[in-house]
Amino acid sequence: MHELSLCEAIAGVVRPHAEGRHVDVVRVRIGALRQVVPESLEFCWSLIRDHERMPDAELELEFVPAEVVCRSCQARSRISSRWSVLCPRCDSADVEVVRGNEFMVTSLDVT
Repeated sequence: MHELSLCEAIAGVVRPHAEGRHVDVVRVRIGALRQVVPESLEFCWSLIRDHERMPDAELELEFVPAEVVCRSCQARSRISSRWSVLCPRCDSADVEVVRGNEFMVTSLDVT
């Protein structure tokens, strides 16, 4: 379950920015290709936030769909499968992923 290590990484980013203040919300942007199970991430966050002294910190997730640009047919397309990054128009594997690999803390609400 890599979600636990992802939550540890999130806490590692939050801690220095919170500077001892109460953390209310942590917003995270996650690309579809990161293969994160939202329920597992939220469960792991509930464990980590208590350990990191952020017991009320809610995790808000923003999911980003995967998008590729095909080098063969030049199409820019959204892909629906997390397991395949073929061009949906021509089935070429010669694609550049332009969205969907994101994983970042985008903002915090602290008091």
